[in-house]
Amino acid sequence: MTGETSTNDDNGRDGSGEGQGGLEAEVRALRQELTMLREHRMFVLYQSVTRVLLLRFASGMAVGLGTVIGATVLLSLIVWSLSQISFIPIIGEWAAQISRAISEEGGAP
Repeated sequence: MTGETSTNDDNGRDGSGEGQGGLEAEVRALRQELTMLREHRMFVLYQSVTRVLLLRFASGMAVGLGTVIGATVLLSLIVWSLSQISFIPIIGEWAAQISRAISEEGGAP
């Protein structure tokens, strides 16, 4: 195909105007798709800056709360399991001290 010229456009049609009906149908279909896309929930949500900021703030708060609760549960399970180990003197005593400190703090107002 060196040195050859073609009158076909990117869609394989020639530029003589015979494909105008097909082009109009494609433009009509494209308009319908764009209309459906504009009505999509994501675009409706992101049209307002205030709404985007509130959505991001709420999702950040949810992530932060989940992280704190998850870390609390995980740390309490680790401390409890370490306090149950009495055959390792250093870890058992250290975990028992932590357990006593937590229970004393929990009882104080």
